[in-house]
Amino acid sequence: MLAARTGAAGSQIAEEHPKLRKQSGLSTGCKDKSPKKAPDDGKDSSLSPSGQSQLRARQLALVREAEMNWYLKLYELSGEHTSAYTTGMPHRNLGKSGLRVSCLGLGTWVTFGGQISDEVAERLMTIAYESGVNLFDTAEVYAAGKAEVILGSIIKKKGWRRSSLVITTKLYWGGKAETERGLSRKHIIEEIVRAMTHVINQGMAMYWGTSRWSAMEIMEAYSVARQFNMIPPVCEQAEYHLFQREKVEVQLPELYHKIGVGAMTWSPLACGIISGKYGNGVPESSRASLKCYQWLKERIVSEEGRKQQNKLKDLSPIAERLGCTLPQLAVAWCLRNEGVSSVLLGSSTPEQLIENLGAIQVLPKMTSHVVNEIDNILRNKPYSKKDYRS
Repeated sequence: MLAARTGAAGSQIAEEHPKLRKQSGLSTGCKDKSPKKAPDDGKDSSLSPSGQSQLRARQLALVREAEMNWYLKLYELSGEHTSAYTTGMPHRNLGKSGLRVSCLGLGTWVTFGGQISDEVAERLMTIAYESGVNLFDTAEVYAAGKAEVILGSIIKKKGWRRSSLVITTKLYWGGKAETERGLSRKHIIEEIVRAMTHVINQGMAMYWGTSRWSAMEIMEAYSVARQFNMIPPVCEQAEYHLFQREKVEVQLPELYHKIGVGAMTWSPLACGIISGKYGNGVPESSRASLKCYQWLKERIVSEEGRKQQNKLKDLSPIAERLGCTLPQLAVAWCLRNEGVSSVLLGSSTPEQLIENLGAIQVLPKMTSHVVNEIDNILRNKPYSKKDYRS
């Protein structure tokens, strides 16, 4: 899957790292559908937009279950033959495409080819794969291309069926030469939408999406694709965590209901801030202690950073009551958003990954009461007046 990238992973990162402002990448395909405005069919207008969304999600889940049961019966199989059954990992559609992805994916930013050894990377991928993860994310810029190479080498070594995996990568920052980066025809063959359509038609990818694009840019790409009979993006990769909510909770739902673009989110622990490791400062062995992450250290020790740490302390009793850790609560909180197709995890140790994967067990406990408790502590819930009922 290729993703086209633009924008920033938060205002601080954008300011500190202007070169990360734009990036384009490939996703894995898209079932072309024109947006349709459904007629008034007598739906209960008393339901709130979120209630309508939950109702549609339940209806889609029932349809998916019926389809699966039909398939299993047709081939004389049982649910025990499915990876979702054997691992307990839920899968969701990527936007309104037919692509099914594990609701938790494994990212390779900072870790593969950099922070961890190849042996640890293999261990992490093995844990993720055996836990039901089928989505692995990388980018050409990660570790100057080493992350992509390591990921591919591990897949080949393990002998995993390529058809069982969804690999996403991103384009923009490639090499040092002017012709090796950006979204030019020289770098990705052609202008973005035309280039992505060409790549998909050539069989090099199945879908394409965007990363750090604004809602306006995504809509423009969709309009261009429609106008010239090309393939539109199917998802947007966006930062999403307890302290970063506006885009995923307000802007992307509109795109989902209008043009079917889903959300693949990253940094559920806010670059480790929500892990709890920075509660008493910046440990020497942490990511924020590295010279190249001075921006993260400044964010942590800032006044806003101290306020965030206080809020995390207030959230700890909720995690204890639910029988989970604070990171597990944070990841489950991201997953409770039905508009999120998958949450990308970034881990540097097997222990961290196993802990974060445990968020799946916490998800059923994320009741509306628990979510409201969290919102009352955070006091940063974005509001939208739009009604996306279809």
